[in-house]
Amino acid sequence: MSKHVFLTGPPGVGKTTLIQKVTQALKSSGIPIDGFYTEEVREGGRRTGFDVVTLSGKRGPLSRVSSDASTSRREYRVGQYVVDLVSFEQLVLPMLRNVNHGSDAEKKICVIDEIGKMELFSQAFIQAVRQTLTGSGTVVLGTIPIPKGKPLDLVEEIRSRKDVKVFNVSKENRNSILQDILAAVESCRR
Repeated sequence: MSKHVFLTGPPGVGKTTLIQKVTQALKSSGIPIDGFYTEEVREGGRRTGFDVVTLSGKRGPLSRVSSDASTSRREYRVGQYVVDLVSFEQLVLPMLRNVNHGSDAEKKICVIDEIGKMELFSQAFIQAVRQTLTGSGTVVLGTIPIPKGKPLDLVEEIRSRKDVKVFNVSKENRNSILQDILAAVESCRR
């Protein structure tokens, strides 16, 4: 019996777009939902980084293209991007803690888009995600990257959990898969 729903697939395939569509549909049926998604930041046609956007409308930087290679403070990098861990944690951790302390009267949905390399620099985030997955009152609707290079512990842990349903999003199915994802989330709430 699934308690959580995750989408996976290659970068740019449309995972976040699907999450946003599912979120809209659930919101309009009055289902309590909170969480965050990650959005590209573009300047003059090129990607300069990613922002975290919470469903309550707050926004902050997750990462930006680094201008120079040598900076003195400890930094977290993924390719050309420097991760703003402080900004990420300030936005996401209060929301995750809040979702875990709600009443169990009605199952809430918590959107976590995504659990990827950048986000996993945060040990507090890893802990909060594990807590949310084990808690009884919350259904997680999240995204995880497809396996590439060195496995990411939490991602593999989620992928192999018995209580997680994983949808593989592809260019072929991304326009027809919405109803299946919605139905899966609905059945997790029962």
